Amino acid sequence: MADTLKEILLDSSRRPTVVTDLEGLVDAEVSDKGGVSGAVVKTGFAAVKKIKPGIIPSAVDTLLDDFAGALEPFYGDFKAKGGNDFGAYLTSRSDEASDALLTVTDSRADRSSRDSIKKVYSKLRPNGKKNVEEALPRLGQLIDKHAAAV
Repeated sequence: MADTLKEILLDSSRRPTVVTDLEGLVDAEVSDKGGVSGAVVKTGFAAVKKIKPGIIPSAVDTLLDDFAGALEPFYGDFKAKGGNDFGAYLTSRSDEASDALLTVTDSRADRSSRDSIKKVYSKLRPNGKKNVEEALPRLGQLIDKHAAAV
């Protein structure tokens, strides 16, 4: 069994499946959003996909190494404690875990040369922490799934 997220998520033989699964996670999270803020997320998501079709899997693939690095300390602690549900573990540390992931996307958005991407991101970012926290259980389950397959 793999000991690190890099071993689980970044191996070249598994990476395409991981990216596809993460794209599905993003789609599911956006689809589940409701209310006014959900409409904003859905509109922003659709706009990003329209600006550049294929951007979601491309962005996931580009960010995957940094996301794995950001979550590595959490995964190491989870493994050290003998955990068996990484989603529950991430949820129990949702404040720190969401901040770690958002640091990655904030940095990437800041470095983007596309004003349209920066504009959409800036509209979505105020609710970013809440949205990431809501996605942590699914993210942990996805990682558990891939860890079990190693």
